[in-house]
Amino acid sequence: MKRTLYIAILLVIALSFFNVASTEFDKYDSKIAVIKFKTEIIDYGTIKQNSDGLRTFNFKNTGNAPLLITRVKTTCGCTVPSYSKTPILPGDSGKLNIKYNTRQLGVFTKTITVMSNAEGGNKILKVKGKIIASK
Repeated sequence: MKRTLYIAILLVIALSFFNVASTEFDKYDSKIAVIKFKTEIIDYGTIKQNSDGLRTFNFKNTGNAPLLITRVKTTCGCTVPSYSKTPILPGDSGKLNIKYNTRQLGVFTKTITVMSNAEGGNKILKVKGKIIASK
């Protein structure tokens, strides 16, 4: 009877070890992309009407899998994004260009949603500033 109990205990310990070891190895096998922006808010400051509205969000893929930006959505048609449709390899950098239409006078704050295969899901970026009349 004691022998059966010892065998059962050893079997439980061995199975627990293999389960823990399997979990530890799985975390090294998983490949994920991680998008890290240099800044998540671009402040245009005070700019003159009809001035250049092009700004750039710089980012890096700090993960261990290729990063693919699938879509960039803005809150209005006055903010137009452009970005590379090709994968960004681990360790490589990329750019997301935003062109804001500077015809409208006044203060603005716009949101840009970056959708990708990166860890954490969608990334929210902002542009803000104030447009004054040119003299």
